[in-house]
Amino acid sequence: MATLETEIKAYEARRDELEKQHHGKFIVLKGQDLIGAYDTFEAAAQEAIRRFGRGPYLIRQVGAPPISIPASVMYRPTVKVSSANH
Repeated sequence: MATLETEIKAYEARRDELEKQHHGKFIVLKGQDLIGAYDTFEAAAQEAIRRFGRGPYLIRQVGAPPISIPASVMYRPTVKVSSANH
């Protein structure tokens, strides 16, 4: 299983810059690269999945404490079904 050690170190190294420029936003880090800053977790996750598939990549809200999510948890976008199809 891939780890996020590189991404976590990159976040920590850039923490001050990120907090000044993107406080409260959800960022995506892939390797040492900042992919983007997004208003919602869903927007960040959609872009990360579109570009990198299952990962690894780090999605983190700048300024918020880190959270632990079990490896068995996977983000799945919600699909809206139109009632016209039923």
